[in-house]
Amino acid sequence: MRNILKGLGLILFFSQSIIAQDIQPKEKMVNKSFEFWQDIQAFKKSDSLNPPLKHSILLIGSSSFTKWTDVKDYFPGYPIINRGFGGSTFIDLIRYASDIILPYQPKQIIIYCGENDFAANSDLKAEELLKRFKQLYGIIRKNYPLIPVDYISMKPSPSRKSLMPKFMEANALIREYLRTQKHAYFIDIYKYMLDSKGNLRPELYINDQLHMKPEGYAIWKTRILPFLIK
Repeated sequence: MRNILKGLGLILFFSQSIIAQDIQPKEKMVNKSFEFWQDIQAFKKSDSLNPPLKHSILLIGSSSFTKWTDVKDYFPGYPIINRGFGGSTFIDLIRYASDIILPYQPKQIIIYCGENDFAANSDLKAEELLKRFKQLYGIIRKNYPLIPVDYISMKPSPSRKSLMPKFMEANALIREYLRTQKHAYFIDIYKYMLDSKGNLRPELYINDQLHMKPEGYAIWKTRILPFLIK
């Protein structure tokens, strides 16, 4: 009987080992299949080579941050970590929160996201975008209950003119929500990127009419600077 039990134990051990070996590659495959997985790995590699300062101002969001490669030049004296990755939505920020937020122990978080959510799904409602924002905000607050969290309003991108009514509606919902929160602020850049008659300003954008020239970022600077903390 002892030999039988010993044999069964060995069978169980080897079976578990085979299962464990089989699961591990599948988990990695799933992770790698997620969009922007490579972007996240690039952040991790960069951090390993040049560890960023803790308690910096953390930027998270989509390509308007990604392409702001000289953002530190706009805000001298402010420690900034830019972890925007192009094309990302709130769903992506939520998925990778443990990679792009938690390791940095920031003293302030600034978010720019939402345009791509609507661009990816024209049927998406502003209320649903607010839910996505609240989910991300909840993750941040669970880990950092007291630091300032700022949301930059979705900009009036000429290439996404048809989506502007949704941008405006979602901006308003997020603004109202943040008014109910402590240490949370809405940074309005939308109206400042229109002319005096409320028209679009294509000259602020590069050829794709989505991403900004330095003139566009100069407007962002004036709107963001009063909210930054030393």
